[in-house]
Amino acid sequence: MTGITAEITGWARTALMLTFAVILVVSAAAACGGGSPGELTQVTFMAGFKPQANLPFVAAYVAQENGYFAQQGLEVDLRHSSSGQHLQLLMSGDVDFTTADATSVLKRRSDPGLPIVAFALFGQRGQQGFVSLADSGIVNPKDWEGKTFGYKFSQPPDYLAILEAEGVDRSKIQEVRVGFDPRVLTEGQVDILAVFKSNEPDTIRGLGFDVNLWDPADFGVPTLGLTYITRSELAEDDPDVVQRFLKATLKGLEFAIENREETLDIVLKFAPDEKREHQGFMLDAEIADAISPTAEGQGWAWMTDQQWKALYDQLIQFEALPKPFDYRTAFTDKFLDAAYDDGKLNWP
Repeated sequence: MTGITAEITGWARTALMLTFAVILVVSAAAACGGGSPGELTQVTFMAGFKPQANLPFVAAYVAQENGYFAQQGLEVDLRHSSSGQHLQLLMSGDVDFTTADATSVLKRRSDPGLPIVAFALFGQRGQQGFVSLADSGIVNPKDWEGKTFGYKFSQPPDYLAILEAEGVDRSKIQEVRVGFDPRVLTEGQVDILAVFKSNEPDTIRGLGFDVNLWDPADFGVPTLGLTYITRSELAEDDPDVVQRFLKATLKGLEFAIENREETLDIVLKFAPDEKREHQGFMLDAEIADAISPTAEGQGWAWMTDQQWKALYDQLIQFEALPKPFDYRTAFTDKFLDAAYDDGKLNWP
């Protein structure tokens, strides 16, 4: 073989290798993006409240900021619900994914029978807690007798379950609807207050008052927290989009758990008017409630039939659901199952 022939052959081999590499990259991009190379699938995610460090919000913030959505071939319009309209917008098709408390998911599936489905469970324990001022002398649920209990909109099933578990005489408690202002506790209008564990305890301490906190899960009450939900139709007709959204946010969740300060930096980009210390308290509390033997063994945001059935049974027991229904229609674990392999996230 002459030198010229060898040189030409070498160039041919190089060109062939480069062409093959390009084909691999293009094929991977198309598989990830669900379309032509460089084309991103557009979806809308609406967090169910204002910008803050609720864990499913944080997972989306990080996925957006760190490029995980883009790596999954998604362009995500990230919004926040300003007046509780996220479920309505989900049903109208203006929103593709949103958040909802597990109890709310069961209630909405019960009546009016909304075709929604939860596909990730961030709160392995529920958001609900109950507090009294630390100097009130109220140290256990039995002490609630003879006192005034303040709830937001309706009496929480978790509260009723604690009363039953601890043998508390409900007739000896005055129950009043108070809304969302925690100062009703510090100003003495109520003695016990229903709170979101990751929010009001820190807010009340910020007002100069320490609190006692009761978590229903500590009394054997089955509780679950925030979920991701979508329309049942979207989950059935376009499962690839749901799968890619979930994988990107699970990657964001992993980052948030492992990188607290960097995550708070990201949270404050979305919530610039919030205090870092309070957002840090919220993030820590939400991560603590995301930990369970199920999540540690199977993967973050995992959920089981047993968890949902226990919650459903409790809601039925305390007449907190409009009517019975098949609770299994309210959730699916197929996307989580596909996202994890022996408890490890399949990435990308």
